[in-house]
Formats: sequence, C-alpha cells, structure tokens
Amino acid sequence: MSLSVISEIPTGPVAVPAEVAALAGGGTLTPVWRNVLGGLTFRLEAEGEGTRYVKWVAAGTPGIDLSREAERLTWARRWVTVPEVLRHGSGEAGSWLVTAQVPGVSAVDPRWRAEPETAAAAIGRGLRVLHDTLPVEDCPFDWSVERRRARADERIAGGGGPSGWSPEHRHLGLADARKRLGDPPPVDRLVVCHGDACVPNTLLHDDGTFAAHVDLGSLGVADRWADLAVAAWSTEWNYGPGYDHIVYEAYGVAPDSERIAYYRLLWDLS
Repeated sequence: MSLSVISEIPTGPVAVPAEVAALAGGGTLTPVWRNVLGGLTFRLEAEGEGTRYVKWVAAGTPGIDLSREAERLTWARRWVTVPEVLRHGSGEAGSWLVTAQVPGVSAVDPRWRAEPETAAAAIGRGLRVLHDTLPVEDCPFDWSVERRRARADERIAGGGGPSGWSPEHRHLGLADARKRLGDPPPVDRLVVCHGDACVPNTLLHDDGTFAAHVDLGSLGVADRWADLAVAAWSTEWNYGPGYDHIVYEAYGVAPDSERIAYYRLLWDLS
C-alpha cells in the first residue's frame, strides 16, 4: 500500500477500546485486523452466543462510517452472503459495528498466502458472483466516478499529494493526476460494486472456493472495473507480483489496460 501504516493482522498487543470491552461483556476478544486508518476488528466469542465480529473506529477517522456500512450490509444480504448486522452505534470515543460470523476464512489467512493462485481465483469468481447478483436497478448507493472525484478533490485540498500515493503514480504530480481523472473511460458495465474489493475482504471455504464478502462500507453502483482493477492490484500488495491475471481469468474478462490504469489512479487519489 502507499501509506506508511498498512492494513494487517495484528501480531503484538492491541489495546481494547472501552466501548468494545463493554460490548464483549464476559466474552473473549481476539484482534484479527487493523486497517490502514487504524480501525480495529475483533473476533468475539461468548458461550451460548456464537462467534461475532466487532469493528471499531476512533471518532473523527476520515473515510470510515460504520453506520453506512451497516446500511449497505443489510441491503446486500438479501441477495448475497455477507455478515448479518447485529448492532451498531457510536460514542464520544468512536463507533462500532457488531456482525454475525459468516462461513469462510480471509484470503490473507496464512493458509491462502501460501496458496495465492487458489486465493486469486476465488477473488475473481467472488467478484463475478457479486456483480452478477446484486440488482443495479434496486441499489440506492452510489460509487460513481463523479462522487469519487469529489472525494479526491477534498483530499487534495486537505494536503493529500504524491507522497501518499502508490509508487507508480507519484511521478505524475497533482495537476497531471487530477487532469487524468477528468477523462474517465466509457463505462464498460454498470454493476453494484463492492467498493473495497481488496484481498482481505474475500472469504474462502476450506476447499478454496469463494465463500463471502466482508467490509462493504463503500458498496455502490459503478463500472465493474472500479472493483476489478483494485482487486487484481491488491494481490500484488498481499501475495507479490504475478497473480493479477488470475483474478481477471477467474472473473471471465480480458484485462483492459485503459480502465485498469484509470481506476487504480482514482483509488489512489480518492
């Protein structure tokens, strides 16, 4: 990733926010993920209540709205396998989202890091299932180029620049990069996009087949390449180079260099 703090499975001690501890009651909390903005996800196990997951983000963290994610999960769950929302809320220190466990293990689990070809194929197939199943005409959520360019402009105005971008974009400079965003390629196919189709957000069954999606806080209607370009790109961040073509093959589409380049730049800036 382009930022100095990366998304990762925590390997050391993690301070449990007071709100999360209160939600856990007497249950056992295990930190399972720390995202690029410092948000945390814990597995919560309590006798008689099954396994749940608690997401927490500090107040004022830009780019993460757990109430928005709860709304999108609830909508998408009518058609595809995503976590069931059990409760969500916020306080002075931050906000939280509690969901039920869904079948599968994240594609960044050590097992799937050791089998990247299998995982990359599941990511591609999973995206195809999502795009083919969620109804565009019924989707109330937008992830369009126009909306995301506005977000990019907000970030630029707030001081965001090349130092925070991925290496392949840093040579462009602000003016050139923003100019390129002003000329998007024609839409290939409008679908309901995941919005953060990076490797960790696909779950796999034990046999290596696609199981479910998680982290749908940016779900909305957009060109399918907005998801595809980043999903394939993220295999490099998590597995190393050489697996992006597997994502496209498993999805059932030939790489489109123009759309890939555009949506990766849009991702970086927005």
